Amino acid sequence: MSRIVIKVGSHVLTESGMIARRRMLALVELITLLKTEGYEVILVSSGAVAAGYTKLPLDRKSVPNRQALAAIGQPLLLKMYQEKFEIFDLLCSQVLLSADVFESPKPIAHAKVAIDTLLSHDVVPIINENDTVSIDELVFGDNDRLSAHVAHYFDADLLVILSDIDAFYDKDPNRYEDAKRRKVVNHLEEDELKAEHSPNNEFATGGIVTKLQSADFLMKHHREMFLASGFDLGDVKSFLIDKVHLGGTLFTPKR
Repeated sequence: MSRIVIKVGSHVLTESGMIARRRMLALVELITLLKTEGYEVILVSSGAVAAGYTKLPLDRKSVPNRQALAAIGQPLLLKMYQEKFEIFDLLCSQVLLSADVFESPKPIAHAKVAIDTLLSHDVVPIINENDTVSIDELVFGDNDRLSAHVAHYFDADLLVILSDIDAFYDKDPNRYEDAKRRKVVNHLEEDELKAEHSPNNEFATGGIVTKLQSADFLMKHHREMFLASGFDLGDVKSFLIDKVHLGGTLFTPKR
């Protein structure tokens, strides 16, 4: 059985300041389909700040406010997921991690036991950073780098990032009409990994750079990452289920 991590970003899960419930349902449908195909699926989900904002519209530029919004929104987000998974008779669970979990072997081992146990009972673990006490994700990454660590330390074969960025291009496709998709990437240059962060909506904190950093981390640890659109799940379905690489970008180490 193949184990994968799916990470969905804030831009995919939010629309007009609200949680995009139809996209969330489509994501849950995808996970259900993947499970019927024999995959073990761990979900890393952003969206807690956006969910909190629907109840208390604080200024999101303030980190303390974003921490408060995450505290309000995390249980709301989980409830939405529970309702969606229940449609397909599946249980989901909440696992909040902080960055220091990955700093020493013992906490990693404890967390992995919990994840393995949930998966063995057909429960979908939904992981988020514990934003109320950890500000790193709120400032940088939108869970991109967290998902890479989850994929590596919890023994996933592949990280799938579903984003508003549908692939990695040789130049910015929003600015250049002749931008070409890079279908397969085996190596990333230092200047690509250190460019300015470029989140695309008010709730997002990542951009292409944190995704590339995640891909670089995984390739250096002999694992793979697939970047595809979270708005249209056709490319990821084709890649994972039909084994046909139509769209998106596969980051894979040189064999």
